[in-house]
Amino acid sequence: MALLDKHSVIEKNATLLLIFSFLVVTVGGIVEIAPLFYLENTIEKVEGVRPYTPLELTGRDIYIREGCYVCHSQMIRPMRDEVERYGHYSLAAESMYDHPFQWGSKRTGPDLARVGNRYSDAWHVDHLTNPQSVVPESVMPKYGFLLNRMIEPTYIEDRLKTDALVGVPYSSEMIEAAKADFAAQVDPDGDTDGLMERYGDKVNVRNFDGKPGISEMDALVAYLQVLGTMVDFSTFEPVASR
Repeated sequence: MALLDKHSVIEKNATLLLIFSFLVVTVGGIVEIAPLFYLENTIEKVEGVRPYTPLELTGRDIYIREGCYVCHSQMIRPMRDEVERYGHYSLAAESMYDHPFQWGSKRTGPDLARVGNRYSDAWHVDHLTNPQSVVPESVMPKYGFLLNRMIEPTYIEDRLKTDALVGVPYSSEMIEAAKADFAAQVDPDGDTDGLMERYGDKVNVRNFDGKPGISEMDALVAYLQVLGTMVDFSTFEPVASR
């Protein structure tokens, strides 16, 4: 009873209540935030995760520009129904180079975190050109105009430099070769050795839209085809279970 009486003093005195509330919030904040200053990285590094190639990065920018994130999430939660439908739950490391991340919170369409290499390039082109031709019940708008919008890597070096400023590990070599890598990824008959050396031998190299030149469709499909493919989940083992 005596303890309740003392507590009532705080409840009846607005100044005391404000002071003690501030102290509680301050101590809690210090306990939660202070350790972060001593950690180099709060994200578990996972083998296989790499920065986007210049073409994939361009496709990601088109994805954002067209508002695809409004109807599609890129985050699979660790729940049975989601894992069975979409695949392994999303890892923080998979979006560590995304600025901004595309997790999303609404699914008018399916989650795209593991859409990479699940469908053919032709399927993606048909789906983007006329969604209802492959998914009759779809309410997605048509993006066929992307086939006719040809692109040049005029500012791609600056784009990589910008991401490098916020921590994406683009080396000076990657930045200098950005234009060449941009073109090499859609030319399977070209010199792709440098591209593979910089980004790994699992990079998708092909004419994504099946037409001459490099279109916005090429870039967007290249981006979609890499989503969820960097980590080999047949060998992946979380740190907590090791």
